[in-house]
Amino acid sequence: GLTKAYPGGKKVFENIWLSFFPDAKIGVVGVNGSGKSTLMKIMAGMDKDFTGEAFAMAGTKMGYLEQEPQLDPAMNVRENVESWCAEKQLVTRFNEVSMAVGENYTDELMEEMTRLQEQIDAADAWDIDSKIDMAMDALRCPPDDSGVEKLSGGERRRVALCRLLLSKPDMLLLDEPTNHLDAESVAWLQHHLENFPGCVILVTHDRYFLDQVTKWTLELDRGKGIPYEGNYSAWLEAKAKRMSQEEREAEGRQKVMSRELEWVRQSPKARQAKSRARLQRYEEMAAQAEREKQTFATIQIPPGPRLGHNVIEFDGLKKGFGEKLLIDGLTFKLPPGGIVGIIGPNGAGKSTLFKMITGQEAPDAGTIEIGESVKLGFVDQSRDALDNNKTIWEEISGGLDVLVVGTREIPSRAYVSSFNFKGSDQQKKVGQLSGGERNRVHLAKTLLTGANVLLLDEPTNDLDVETLPSLEAALEDFAG
Repeated sequence: GLTKAYPGGKKVFENIWLSFFPDAKIGVVGVNGSGKSTLMKIMAGMDKDFTGEAFAMAGTKMGYLEQEPQLDPAMNVRENVESWCAEKQLVTRFNEVSMAVGENYTDELMEEMTRLQEQIDAADAWDIDSKIDMAMDALRCPPDDSGVEKLSGGERRRVALCRLLLSKPDMLLLDEPTNHLDAESVAWLQHHLENFPGCVILVTHDRYFLDQVTKWTLELDRGKGIPYEGNYSAWLEAKAKRMSQEEREAEGRQKVMSRELEWVRQSPKARQAKSRARLQRYEEMAAQAEREKQTFATIQIPPGPRLGHNVIEFDGLKKGFGEKLLIDGLTFKLPPGGIVGIIGPNGAGKSTLFKMITGQEAPDAGTIEIGESVKLGFVDQSRDALDNNKTIWEEISGGLDVLVVGTREIPSRAYVSSFNFKGSDQQKKVGQLSGGERNRVHLAKTLLTGANVLLLDEPTNDLDVETLPSLEAALEDFAG
């Protein structure tokens, strides 16, 4: 009977009942703002502002990976990884007590050492250091003594994942686990989760990853939780059939509503007691039709100025940080209308290349030539530039009723609505938004600039699987 409402009274969950098998692999899907991250936080015990009950079985150890995991800046990479590993702490304490016993023997210290030895034996943890080495190597974590402040988004997520998996939870709650990860790390994580003995509940925009890992799909739709046994592809087929059935029911209900509305208008005594039941029937159908409204983003990228022949050209580009060489001798010319994907492991310099194009970083050697007709639009990974105190409409429109893009004028509320922020949703504060909603706001602001060259650094992070096809179609139709 779980019910959860956002500030302002909008219910994200309404009297939902769910239970999870101990070894189930479950993908959670739904449009941005449907409550996917909220559900994870409730299950992790981080959000207690709801009515009803949500609890894990006694003795269940939960492991939760947030969309933007936090690392301790006072610790290096190795120390962060070890900080959640209870087995490492046991061995460390055993070594401390062992040394103390040798220097100053007491019965209390000997009893503690015996107790620690029994716990380490039971956990088979004497070789924990080698296990940590293997996990960090499998996830290709940065060097042990690296500070965490300068890590890339993917490197930070690797460290957080490694820390979480070494804590050996019974249930994994993973909110966008593939964000910022390169292809090799995603493949390793997929294999690990497929063989994980406990329950896995994950939210991800990666449709292939979802399809391979999950055996159940939980759809969050208009305040309800709808479970389906099957992976993402099977759920899509079932969803299409369910929506078709809903459309047929809606058509029949609309015909009845039209007749009832005509009767209400014609009857001068419609509100008398003998007619109230019929009037109430109409109101109930109207309310149900409103509840079943569901809209999806139809992203349109406003065209920028005409793009000339010279777009971006790299000649002998070189860039590194300290002793780490990222780019060496890059020579490449981007043609007009070109669509280029930049791939490489985390920390290889993908985001750094974008920053050099935009002038935020300077190359160590070589040149970058930007064409005279080029107008850049840059969507970066962080999404930190948003003002949490502004509403969605204010943040995207700047408070203007009409937006000018090139030679076109666009009503601001219609533009914001095209990113699936309808009606009163446009008045929500940016600080209250989910990761996917923040991404849509960031995309809307950037695309509004009327750029003819788009630099998209992880543009799909946190987007729901329903919005992704719209973004893909918009990019295919983009004239730049």
